[in-house]
Amino acid sequence: MSDHRPILGITMGDPASIGPEVAAKAFTNRVIYDACRPLVVGDARVIEDAVRFCNLDLKVNAVKSVNNAEFVFGQIDVYDLENVVLEDLKKGEMSARAGDVAFQTVVATINLAMKGEIDGTVTGPINKESIHMAGHQFSGHTEIYAHYTGTKKYAMLLVENDLRVIHVSTHVSLRQACDLVKKDRILDTIELMHQACVQLGIRDPRIAVSGLNPHAGDGGIFGWEEKEEIIPAIEEAVSRGYNVTGPIPGDTLFPKAIGGRYDGCVVMYHDQGHIPFKMVGFTWDDKAQKMNSVKGVNITLGLPIIRTSVDHGTAMEIAGKGIASPDAMLLAIEYAVKLFENKVQSY
Repeated sequence: MSDHRPILGITMGDPASIGPEVAAKAFTNRVIYDACRPLVVGDARVIEDAVRFCNLDLKVNAVKSVNNAEFVFGQIDVYDLENVVLEDLKKGEMSARAGDVAFQTVVATINLAMKGEIDGTVTGPINKESIHMAGHQFSGHTEIYAHYTGTKKYAMLLVENDLRVIHVSTHVSLRQACDLVKKDRILDTIELMHQACVQLGIRDPRIAVSGLNPHAGDGGIFGWEEKEEIIPAIEEAVSRGYNVTGPIPGDTLFPKAIGGRYDGCVVMYHDQGHIPFKMVGFTWDDKAQKMNSVKGVNITLGLPIIRTSVDHGTAMEIAGKGIASPDAMLLAIEYAVKLFENKVQSY
């Protein structure tokens, strides 16, 4: 009898970060085995070390082929790249070596998905500075995936419960972000948002588009981008049959979206979307000096393969302490399964 659960490649992220820890902790949840066949991609000794300092009741099974993974609860199958000298690894420190390991792990996972050996990918956090120190000039996971899959039209989607946010631009300066507010780019982003909502089971998604300027330009008083680029993109999207509203000032859009008025939000730049998104999913405990909750999933749209990710950073300051939350990793796995199932049903 064939096993219909998807095989998901889960990267350990930066080996000096909380990435290995949140990956290992996710495997203590039996529910993920009901939904998928999880496989960590990385270095088996790093995962063994995470199991040790987190005091987890788990075994590690290092494999060199996906076919050798056993996918049984109580055991972490690791597609072992053997690319870390554990004695040289300093937790919580950025380095070219850690950056290169993180980068090579992501590329290996992409290759497994492109070859059809795994059904989807879930990524742990990477440190952009460490990756740059290693000589890999990518601004983030999204751009690495786009490059190695040959994808031209792509975007980052953030999901936390009913809040879904997509960006016209992400990892660029604010000055560059303003220059990227162009009709065609906005229209592509609206279309990606619509497709993503459909893939997540929303039949006729209601999409809201933010303005760039305060008060969405206020009729041209505070800027010209709304009149010349954003409104024409919205009008074109409506003419194509999409249910789109805007431009709406960001400070008005998000209270309504969080309240359920919209199924998807198209924003113009990184922080315009990330700040309200993290206000919903992240909870800081000042007394304990740690995040009590770190929820939210990052999905890359437009790719030929499935990619979901935690939407938190490497948290180097707590790496190796065993206190990192696996909440976002569990959600990322859940959404990868959901995307796989909807993809299969659409065939």
